[in-house]
Amino acid sequence: MSTCDIKIWRTWALAITHEAGAYTEQKFNAEKTGGEPVIPSPNLDTDLVMACDRLADVLIKAYKNPIKIQIDIARYSKLISPKNTGHNEEKEEKLLERCPPGHEGTKVVDKPATIIDVSGTIIAWYLPDALTETTQKEIRAATDLLGPSLEKSVKADGNWRYNQEWFKQGSENVGSTPGCINLSPAWFQQGHEVGCDEMVISGVKLTNPIESVRSGGIRIIEGTLLREYPESYCKAGSHRIGALRVMHPQQYFAGLRALSHLGDKAVSKELPQMPETLQYWASVFNSLSIISNRETPNHRDHLSIPECFDILTTVGNYSNARMSMPSLQLEFRIVRHGVDGGEGDRIAWAWYMRDSVHIYAGVPSCGWAMVEGHILSTV
Repeated sequence: MSTCDIKIWRTWALAITHEAGAYTEQKFNAEKTGGEPVIPSPNLDTDLVMACDRLADVLIKAYKNPIKIQIDIARYSKLISPKNTGHNEEKEEKLLERCPPGHEGTKVVDKPATIIDVSGTIIAWYLPDALTETTQKEIRAATDLLGPSLEKSVKADGNWRYNQEWFKQGSENVGSTPGCINLSPAWFQQGHEVGCDEMVISGVKLTNPIESVRSGGIRIIEGTLLREYPESYCKAGSHRIGALRVMHPQQYFAGLRALSHLGDKAVSKELPQMPETLQYWASVFNSLSIISNRETPNHRDHLSIPECFDILTTVGNYSNARMSMPSLQLEFRIVRHGVDGGEGDRIAWAWYMRDSVHIYAGVPSCGWAMVEGHILSTV
């Protein structure tokens, strides 16, 4: 694929993410084919190289453990209306009868694996134990910086994503502050599916980042985190995004291209806040939800792009927590999914893309991630 129209400034945090992604991809391909050892870029520090090495190792294990299920995910996605939130169990049962995954009961997956449908589409990658201890500490530290915002996000009623009934305090009341906040360099374009020619950052002022509150949650660019602690945020976010370069290269470069085009628009339309915001945004994804100590009901994220992967990373001292995908009758130890209540402290960072941002940036949609792109032999 041509990348000649992608311009990433060297001063952007995304430049390091891009190099980490390239190294992860090269390392993965070398291990897959038995190629020559890969020398990392001198721009990557030792901790980041070790994190990429761990990630590449787990990606290889998942690549060698494909699990095939009898469902056509593209056809399945066409049967789902935008109003189908996944909460109506009766409707979900009928959908399951119409599109059964092909195995009886719930299958528990506890080793790295890829989940593949009948057409050769890769539905999911499961990558347990993919984070080094250093990376986990960085995620916890970056999340702790957002304690005040997390606390303000929890509401007495309303949307379950922010409803206090779904949150609990961490271990012995000394864990991470419960809450859920959303970060994006282009939040206005996510919440408003319009052809507006004005790019707004949800009323965010980097000199006074907190708070822009609506729809029951704090919807912000956390300027304090991005400006005063850029290293914590960048290191916590960068190498995991490199996994996408292996899992779905088309999506990776679509995200990279969208941010590059946003940078161009910020200059051409003289949007003063956007260049500074993009300087600290370290991901090819255009959105991040940081979720602390929340149980999650089965649901469907209807604003996500069906063909694209989200990346969900969890850290903490929890046990007995599992992520379920009842539509596929799969359960992953830690599509329609939920996280049950585990014992201990649990933090989740969920990276995702909104198509409205790609449309604004003039980036074409990408296709599904296919087996043929990785030459997997399914079982």
